[in-house]
Amino acid sequence: MNLDKFQESMYQLIVETSTNLPKDVRRAVKRAKQSESAGTRAAMSLSTITNNIQMADENISPICQDTGLPTFKIKTPVGVNQIKIKEAIYQAIAQATKDTKLRPNSVDSLTGKNSGDNLGGGTPVIKFEQWEKDYIDVRLILKGGGCENKNIQYSLPCELEGLGRAGRDLDGIRKCILHSVYQAQGQGCSAGFIGVGIGGDRSSGYDLAKEQLFRSTEDVNPNEDLRKLEDYILENANKLGIGTMGFGGETTLLGCKIGVMNRIPASFFVSVAYNCWAFRRLGVKVNPETGEIQEWLYQEGEKIEFANEAENEVAASKEETNVITLKAPITEEQIRELKVGDVVRIDGRMYTGRDAIHKYLTDHDAPVDLNGQVIYHCGPVMAKDEEGNWTVKAAGPTTSIREEPYQGDIMKKFGIRAVIGKGGMGPKTLAALKEHGGVYLNAIGGAAQYYADCIKRVDGVDLTEFGIPEALWHLHVEGFTAVVTMDSHGNSLHADVDKSSLDKLAQFKEPVFK
Repeated sequence: MNLDKFQESMYQLIVETSTNLPKDVRRAVKRAKQSESAGTRAAMSLSTITNNIQMADENISPICQDTGLPTFKIKTPVGVNQIKIKEAIYQAIAQATKDTKLRPNSVDSLTGKNSGDNLGGGTPVIKFEQWEKDYIDVRLILKGGGCENKNIQYSLPCELEGLGRAGRDLDGIRKCILHSVYQAQGQGCSAGFIGVGIGGDRSSGYDLAKEQLFRSTEDVNPNEDLRKLEDYILENANKLGIGTMGFGGETTLLGCKIGVMNRIPASFFVSVAYNCWAFRRLGVKVNPETGEIQEWLYQEGEKIEFANEAENEVAASKEETNVITLKAPITEEQIRELKVGDVVRIDGRMYTGRDAIHKYLTDHDAPVDLNGQVIYHCGPVMAKDEEGNWTVKAAGPTTSIREEPYQGDIMKKFGIRAVIGKGGMGPKTLAALKEHGGVYLNAIGGAAQYYADCIKRVDGVDLTEFGIPEALWHLHVEGFTAVVTMDSHGNSLHADVDKSSLDKLAQFKEPVFK
């Protein structure tokens, strides 16, 4: 095989997967958008999402700044050198990272050091299978941390909140899958897709679940029982009212694929792999002699092109909500005027801060004055030019709940007035917002190009020793839009949607499949 050509093919696959959403996924997003009423939070969120999809395609930049843990599934003919294939993929991954098509995401679990090139122990994941066909089948999925953290595994029989007992049968499986959608809420960037693995052991069950995500969203399960279950889940999960980003709405789930394998008598696992709306999964058929791409997979049918309607939806929402401009430093009085549902536009300075920054600030002074400032839960993709200037290539929000142990204390310690992220936060943060006079703003998860466009310049950076995604970036923004979902009066949209969706989940308690 021409390994240089194969490496080039793998680079093309990585870039296309990161920047261009597959046709089947685009069609699913379009259906969701058509189901929402204009002027609602769900409609505004989906318009931002579709705008972001188009921008990523046109800019050839990451759809979401969290490009996840690249996972390859490869089938090779007999005689193909899999060791050489792996080496070529490593080189392609490193080049794509250097070219800012991937964010450096490989972190040493003991030292916390980021390798900087997405290579390291266990990264990327490459799984081989030999087959009798005469071409190489390579499939890649980029699954970000926010949705990965909402994966869940059930051991039957078990008791499920809202649904009661789930037994070792098809109806018990049904309950587990519905519960998996409920527990994800908006933290996994709903509306999402799920892959389900029934049976196996704990590790093979998760592998089977993730394998389902490599199926087309529009295929038909050959197992009649599983086909009926997939249809049932897709229809009824959307009755939970969780909606896009957990804001409420008509669409919570965009796809459900289920696989089954045998198990041992003592174990019965139902494993669920949750994937966000930014379902970055593509594949290619490769000539084993030339290394060239013969065919792209998942690209059958019409490609949906999306118009920029995000600003129109923000304007349409003005009738139901306030749109308020904030510029740091922000006063407590300004914050106390905000309420859940308000749309906020931020101009001026904001700072990024994720896991490493929050842990650091717990025990250290801040390198900058954070009084009255805005913290953005974001790990951006950054590029540095020859003059040493930084530009932002992708900058969507990360899941905020990880900062729950720190957030309230840090806001009070440094006088921070606003926090931006996705998925909401818990009761400790909500109490601190009320006591201190703070607000939580929910940005649209995965909309990395939309928000990068709002960042007009990078004014500085601190704590780069934590790695590019975890550093404290000083950003100047214009027109950065987010929704108030937790205010300084003790109100939380996330808590409200969680409660209402749990109430709706209870309607599915009685048996359906016998």
